[in-house]
Amino acid sequence: MFTGIIETLGIIEEITKEDGNIHLKVASAIASKLKIDQSVAHNGVCLTVIQCDEKSHVVTAIQETINKTTLGTWKVGDVINLERAMKLGDRLDGHIVQGHVDQTGVCTSIEEANGSWIFTFQYDASLTNITIEKGSITVNGTSLTVVNSERNRFSVAIIPYTFEHTNFKTIQIGTRINLEFDVIGKYVVRLTSLR
Repeated sequence: MFTGIIETLGIIEEITKEDGNIHLKVASAIASKLKIDQSVAHNGVCLTVIQCDEKSHVVTAIQETINKTTLGTWKVGDVINLERAMKLGDRLDGHIVQGHVDQTGVCTSIEEANGSWIFTFQYDASLTNITIEKGSITVNGTSLTVVNSERNRFSVAIIPYTFEHTNFKTIQIGTRINLEFDVIGKYVVRLTSLR
């Protein structure tokens, strides 16, 4: 379980393919604090640490994860958002994030707005995921509030702090991103579809 408050940025140092799996070696400022078996969100994708040292850690993604996320397109040198699992008793500054990416989306617009930015993303609405204005959404693991919601697209406002401390500064029009929709909204959609 995560909060969507990005702890640090990581840089992919190495990518190794083994059968249908991908092993990623990621350098970061939190590497020395990690332990084997810990869960870490990588651009919103929850992966288990299988090796670690003072400067980097290694995780493995299986085919299911590769198919449902942008992970299969990552390259050596890419900058990714990292967050360790939340601790029981800590403040929940973002929202409840599972680290289970629902689908990918694509950036369709970036507008400057008096010192902040409005990013618009489009996604495949046939998968029945929804957003609502003032609701929560996770983009590449970052907990955000929806400022504009349509059937297959939404916008978020990015403040300078978030822009500088996440990989939002690397997103351009056409960039594919990982989306995790609000868990409560997913349950509501599922319950109404069962009626």
